Amino acid sequence: MRLTCSQKDLLSALTATNKAVDTNNTLPVLNNVLLKAEGKKLYFTSTNLEVAITYFIETDVKNEGEITIPSKLFTNYISYLKDDKLDILVEGGDIQIKTSDSKTRIKGIPASEFPPIPMVEKEGGMTVQAADLNRAIEQVVFAAALNTTRPILSGVYFVVEKDKLKLASTDSYRLSEKTLSVSNVTGNVNCIVPAKTIIELGSILNGMKEESVSIVTSKNQIMFSVGPVELISRLIEGQFPNYEQIIPKSSKTQVEFDVGVLSLVLKRINIFARENNNKIIVKVADKKVVITTESTQYGEGEITLTTKITGDNNEIALNSQFLLDALGSIGQEQIVLEIGDKVAPVTLKPKDGKDYVHIIMPLKI
Repeated sequence: MRLTCSQKDLLSALTATNKAVDTNNTLPVLNNVLLKAEGKKLYFTSTNLEVAITYFIETDVKNEGEITIPSKLFTNYISYLKDDKLDILVEGGDIQIKTSDSKTRIKGIPASEFPPIPMVEKEGGMTVQAADLNRAIEQVVFAAALNTTRPILSGVYFVVEKDKLKLASTDSYRLSEKTLSVSNVTGNVNCIVPAKTIIELGSILNGMKEESVSIVTSKNQIMFSVGPVELISRLIEGQFPNYEQIIPKSSKTQVEFDVGVLSLVLKRINIFARENNNKIIVKVADKKVVITTESTQYGEGEITLTTKITGDNNEIALNSQFLLDALGSIGQEQIVLEIGDKVAPVTLKPKDGKDYVHIIMPLKI
């Protein structure tokens, strides 16, 4: 294999594919990235056997070939190079990188030892705007469970109804749902994607300028294609909870908040609340909202806010960190907090917009 490529393009490809490299793997070749020169392109592939990422760049290929190279080491070395153009040559199981003032050789592993990347046999699919999907990821993925004791809760639920895609996640204490418009819908899309995959997808989208993402699903896999990148992931088996039945259909009290103001208030009061499992009391009365904590070993806090309130006086106990997480992910300046009674979930929605809802289960008062 012999080619000339751009240092900048090479580093971008390695940075993207590194996201699927698991250095804790006991199989040495999984620490490597597969390089394959074919036609006028250089393809990069990495996998941890659950997620695979493929990326290609345009190059001047003189001789085709393939090899696997330690991904992190290769990325670090390339990041320190100043030359725009790099000459790459593969000889005897090693890769050689030449610049105007250096020549470096890195030992590789034969490409034949790299695990095959499975093909996704299309059963369903759609196209979605990249910016919309990226925003949806920020608004939803944080509510997924961090542990895997219930695997279906450690993923994000994807379901398509006509030209709408719903993304939902829950750890059984809180839930986020986002609705997006999609196009080119084919087949049936109803699956659970690991939250780790969705986080990596969001990271990839943050660095891309492409306008749309193509999504293809099969029985046990999903593939996201955006520009030169393909991300393939296994799906989580099982049935996602019928969450729609727990989203409140009505409320007794609606309170409008400025996201920045409420976030700062919660951060202040959390200094005491975190000593009591982040428990705060939200009391709505006399056109004011009073947020308090119970007494802890460090003290207690009380903050009063004047804001727009509709409906009855009310009181509820919540996990302040859950509320902060939602405020930090909603991407809006104004929200509405809807309260039913002391045992009903509270609903958090953007003041303007009906495509997102977040609910938080109450604590005992």
